[in-house]
Amino acid sequence: MKLALRDRSLRRYLLAGILGPIALFIVVNAIHLYLHALDSANTAYDRMLVTTAYSIGNNIAMEDGHLRTNVAFASLEVYEAGFSTRMIYKITDRSGRYIAGDEDLPTFRNSGARWPKAPTLLKVYESTYGSAAVRVAALAQPSKLQQAQDDLIIQIAEPLTYRREVARDILWSAVLGQTLLLAVVAAVTMAVVTLALRPLESLRTQLDARQEDDLSALHCPSAPRELRPVVAALNQLMGRLHRTVDLQQHFVANASHQLRTPLAVLQTQLQSGLSGDMEPELALREMRATVERATKLANQLLSLARIEQLRGKPTRERCNLADVAREVAIDLSPLISDKNLDFELDAGNVWVEGRHWMAAEMVSNLLHNAIRHTPAESRLGIRVAPCDGGALLYVWDSGPGIPDQQEMRVFEPFSAAHNSKGGGLGLAICAEIADSMHAGLTLCNCGSADSVSGLEARVHFASRLADPAS
Repeated sequence: MKLALRDRSLRRYLLAGILGPIALFIVVNAIHLYLHALDSANTAYDRMLVTTAYSIGNNIAMEDGHLRTNVAFASLEVYEAGFSTRMIYKITDRSGRYIAGDEDLPTFRNSGARWPKAPTLLKVYESTYGSAAVRVAALAQPSKLQQAQDDLIIQIAEPLTYRREVARDILWSAVLGQTLLLAVVAAVTMAVVTLALRPLESLRTQLDARQEDDLSALHCPSAPRELRPVVAALNQLMGRLHRTVDLQQHFVANASHQLRTPLAVLQTQLQSGLSGDMEPELALREMRATVERATKLANQLLSLARIEQLRGKPTRERCNLADVAREVAIDLSPLISDKNLDFELDAGNVWVEGRHWMAAEMVSNLLHNAIRHTPAESRLGIRVAPCDGGALLYVWDSGPGIPDQQEMRVFEPFSAAHNSKGGGLGLAICAEIADSMHAGLTLCNCGSADSVSGLEARVHFASRLADPAS
């Protein structure tokens, strides 16, 4: 079933959707037309039967006290354009005793009917004559004798074959016209569908002719109105893919350079230790610091790749920013103690949509940067507060801030400020996490333009969730 749906042709689907109801209508209409034509033929021929029955009744007379019937055979012949047919008659009395006509015609039985004083039609019905189906008109004819039991029943019958032939002729004539109409509709529909699908064929040809690395926008000026949203969606997809490929290429180029640098430094330090240019103990300490920087860089690269992989994927997870801030503060408390910093934490319970580990990674990077750039025995802290249906998370320090010319570049990968020893990925990771959590990250210097007294990182979440405990 799934395979059939995948292989379904749009052209066949449109043709079936248009021609199928028309064909069904033709079939239903043909049945109705045949029944209506047969009913009309029966009505016309029944009048002829009744007229013939009255004609026979008028020819019944009394002679010398006996009943005499004088049936003109011409009245029993019906001539039409393509054929002629002979009617069959039978005359019986009220008790069913045969008087005249064809004895093989089944006798009409209607003993419960009341006999009127004037000639009256009793019934028009279908019966059989031998092996043939016939239509019979039964007429009550009072006799001219004195006895009531001598009243007569005149039956006149005609085969149904000719009526059905007339109905079939009408049916086939109509069906032929409707079939020709269906063929014309099918041809016109096929031509219209082919023309309507031509822009899709043009779009497919344009996509097939592209090179693998060609992610430029599609140009379809002649595309119909219904196809333009598809072209626009494809162009948006091309744009997203182009940005993703550019970011990957830029990231791979910078990452390869950044990873190559500590490996080259490590090799130099190793050679210096082996050649005796550096004390073995000093060489080992330098090598350990280099390995730690390379390890940190590799972990940051893995975190950034993981965040990029999860971008755009929906999540139903929620996290408490207060819990995140406390956990990060506890994890980095040894670094805070080493510099004897005055740390402040002001965090109320604020829930936002997002993964807990991503929020913790963002706050950890922001606080780690604040610790690194804050002078010893100075102040820094974290504050979490609700704000207009959303939430704000601040990480502030007492460091030198950032130069104005680097304010827009600090979020780019491997663009570390102040010539720090960091890998330059921390703020880039924070920006990626904030964007994936539908938040905005901004950095601003504290104090006046002439006297900077620190840096404040603000993460603004567009919406917050209700506290599950409330």
